[in-house]
Amino acid sequence: MAYGPRSTATSPHPPINSPPSLDRPVRQHLTWVQERWHVEEPARTRAIEAARGIASALGLACDEVVVLNDSNKLTLRLLPGDVLARVAPDDDTAWFELDLARRIIDAGGPVAETDPRVDARVYEGDGFFVTLWTFYPQLQPPTIAPAAYADALARFHSHAGDLQVATPHFTDRVREAQDLLASRERTPELAEDDRALLARTLDRLAASIAERGGREQLLHGEPHPGNLLSTPDGVRFIDLETCCRGPVEFDVAHAPEEGGRHYSGIDRVLLRECRMLVLAMVITWRWDRDDQLPDGRRLAATWLDELRTELAAA
Repeated sequence: MAYGPRSTATSPHPPINSPPSLDRPVRQHLTWVQERWHVEEPARTRAIEAARGIASALGLACDEVVVLNDSNKLTLRLLPGDVLARVAPDDDTAWFELDLARRIIDAGGPVAETDPRVDARVYEGDGFFVTLWTFYPQLQPPTIAPAAYADALARFHSHAGDLQVATPHFTDRVREAQDLLASRERTPELAEDDRALLARTLDRLAASIAERGGREQLLHGEPHPGNLLSTPDGVRFIDLETCCRGPVEFDVAHAPEEGGRHYSGIDRVLLRECRMLVLAMVITWRWDRDDQLPDGRRLAATWLDELRTELAAA
C-alpha cells in the first residue's frame, strides 16, 4: 500500500503522552475484556466523529467512515485517507494494545502496524481514545491455508515469547466466563442443565491445564480466523487486547483443527483439553444477554452438542 508524506499537522485533539507501564498488571485492560465494551447511540456517533476529527486534523482525508467492527473496540476505516481507527473507552486500554503491538513488531512478529503517516500514540477526543493503524487490503479469497495459519501463529509465539509484559493469565479469561455463568441476570436464556455442564467443564479443564505446570508465555489470547488478515505481505494478527499468558496450546486451540495439526512441537493431549475449554468459553459468551454475534444463540446450541460429544469421548 502506498502512503503519502507524513503529516505535520497539529491536532486539536491532544495525544496522550504517558503510556501506562506494561510491566505492571493492567487492571483496566482486564476489566475492558470482561465487560466486552459495545458502543451504542448516541455515544457511537460521538465516537465516530471523534475519530474522524482526529484523523482530519492530522492531515488524513476523512470524507467517509466505514464501521468494520463494533465488538470489544469500535473499528473504523476512514476514507479516502484509508486509515484504520480503533476507538477505546479509556487510555489504558488503547495504550496496552498500542505498546504491545510495537514491542511485537520490533521483535519481528506478524502483527498489524500503526499508520506510518502519523505518530504512534493515543489521541483523545470527546472522551474517547483513538489509535490509528495501517489498513491492509485483504487478498481474495481471504482464506488462509492451514499451514500458513500455523506458521504465522508459531512466528507470533516465537517473537512474543520472550517479551516481559504484565498481562492477565489465561485462567483470568476463564474466570470471566465463570462469572458470566454465575450471573443469571446476564445469561437469562441459558438452561440450568447447560449452565451446570459449562460450569463443570470450565472448572475441571482450567484446573487440569494449570496443574500441568508447563512452560507459559505471552499469547494472543484469541487468534481465531477473525483476528487474522491475509495481506499481500503475509498473514498478520490484529486485536491484541485479549493477550494473556499461558501455554501455547491455549492459542492453538482457537485455530481450525487442520491449522492446529500443522503446528509442531506441542502437547496434543493438552491441545485437546484446551480446545474443549475454549469451546466452553465461547459457548458461554454467546449466552450473554448483550452478545452482538448474529445468530449467536443458535450457534451456541450447536456448539453445546459438539462439546457434549467431545466430553463423552475424552
